[in-house]
Amino acid sequence: MTENILGTIAGILTSISMLPQLIKVLKENNVEDLSALMLIILIIGLSFWVWYGILKNEWPIIISNGFAVIVDVCLLISLWKYKAKYIR
Repeated sequence: MTENILGTIAGILTSISMLPQLIKVLKENNVEDLSALMLIILIIGLSFWVWYGILKNEWPIIISNGFAVIVDVCLLISLWKYKAKYIR
């Protein structure tokens, strides 16, 4: 297996890893078990990967981590949106 194929498979799997969580949150409007700190740390780390990909001009790194950032930001927004309904 070439390193490009390996990197592409790894990028796809890691970038879609949080999609099931996002889908569940959006269906159930329930964020009780989500950790804001974990999401913030993950978004920062993924953003650094995007930056690294830009510096190296590596599109697989940029695209896969950029997609993961978007998914995780959606989760964080959902956390803030739906958490408010539990506070009231």
